[in-house]
Amino acid sequence: MSTDTDIAESKGLAKQLGFWHLWAIGVGSVVGDGIFLLLGDGIATAGPAAILAYVLAGLFMLFIALAVSDLAVGLPSAGAMWIWGREILGDYAGFISGLSYAVGWIIAGGSVGLAMGRITQFFVPDLGVPAAVWGILFVTIFALIQLGGVFLSSRLQLGTVLLLVGIVLIFGISTILSGNYSGTRFTPFFPNGYGSVWAAMAFGMYAYMGPLTLTTGGDEAKNVEDIPRALVVACVTFLFIYTLAMIGMIGIMGYEQFTSLESPFTTTAQMVWGSNAALIINFAAWIAAFTSLFMGTMYSAPRMLYKMGEMKVLPDIFGQVYEGTRVPLFSTVFVWACSVVLLLVAQYELLDYGQLSLLLVFAWLVTWGVAIVAAVKYRREHPGHVAKQNWKQPLFPLFPVLGMLGVAFILYGTFSGAAASFGLGIVFLIAISAIYYFYGRHRMDNAEIPTVLDTDRQPSTDD
Repeated sequence: MSTDTDIAESKGLAKQLGFWHLWAIGVGSVVGDGIFLLLGDGIATAGPAAILAYVLAGLFMLFIALAVSDLAVGLPSAGAMWIWGREILGDYAGFISGLSYAVGWIIAGGSVGLAMGRITQFFVPDLGVPAAVWGILFVTIFALIQLGGVFLSSRLQLGTVLLLVGIVLIFGISTILSGNYSGTRFTPFFPNGYGSVWAAMAFGMYAYMGPLTLTTGGDEAKNVEDIPRALVVACVTFLFIYTLAMIGMIGIMGYEQFTSLESPFTTTAQMVWGSNAALIINFAAWIAAFTSLFMGTMYSAPRMLYKMGEMKVLPDIFGQVYEGTRVPLFSTVFVWACSVVLLLVAQYELLDYGQLSLLLVFAWLVTWGVAIVAAVKYRREHPGHVAKQNWKQPLFPLFPVLGMLGVAFILYGTFSGAAASFGLGIVFLIAISAIYYFYGRHRMDNAEIPTVLDTDRQPSTDD
């Protein structure tokens, strides 16, 4: 007979993640290099009302996090969304949820790695090294650090996230305290109409994607109840610093200039900090890209693939653990290789990376949708298992409803004018479904791996 720890807790990974390490994974996965571009896009779209749009977008992301928080505690795992879907909705739902999540982070690895390379070129322009080469160097170093163990990688992530949050906080506070700041620049608040808020929310939701990354630390968390707490605090953290930065930028420059600015952060910082601003902001952007790539692509995606390999739905080799440091071995190398290929694809424009980025959004919407449905069914059909957990989602089922509204909004806002991109997402779903039905399902049937909840079912009080 299976027990909770047989399935939900991998014996192959080391429990080295405390609350702040989980928090740093969540914050770093959101506050990537996009903060230095996407805030400007939102302000250009909605003017000062972009502040409202991004607050609403951040709240929706918080709702999604709260919606799945019961699962994060009740079924903690490196496989997170794969395990949740499999346990509650069946193997197929878990497979498409888990693999969609991993593919999303692998796609992000190419674009974020290239961004790191281009930022590096700013610091050493005379070397003439292509951005993709810098990116390949960095993802190689990051993969090696990951193989050095989660103790090392999580502490490095925490330090860089604290530095990044500190820089953005100083930026926001210094702009507001600057003599150039004026509250009159927030009038009119809706210069492009009320409808522009919804358009800007699409940028906000895209900017805030990523906090659920920390749930793949389920096997390595010292205390699984830290996972939902870290989710909430991470969401509040990035919501606060994004809002502060937007208030500072608009108050310094007004909203009219954002339509023509390539780097609004740098322009605003130069008005406050002077000639060294570009150096500081590019350094912050490099750190932001690092935190996203390091613990998003190079940590979280390998954990998901590792757990799927361990449970036989992917080839056994994905379930290999490097015994010296107890981290996924082949899965880390596989994600590194995929990132190298995608860096070259992005550098030489072999594929439309804009379409791949939209595929990332589609893949994660699939993951979130499956996870929210699983969370609702978990609460309704497994009250005994839920009752044993000290953390319980408040106000159920409010947050699953609001979270699903957020998923629907992102889906509409992203693909309403992009039918081809939506079609690519459908093709992706068909492809991974074929992998499951022609390969993964048969492997799992032969392995006969039980689920936690089937062996731990307790009758409802309504029975």
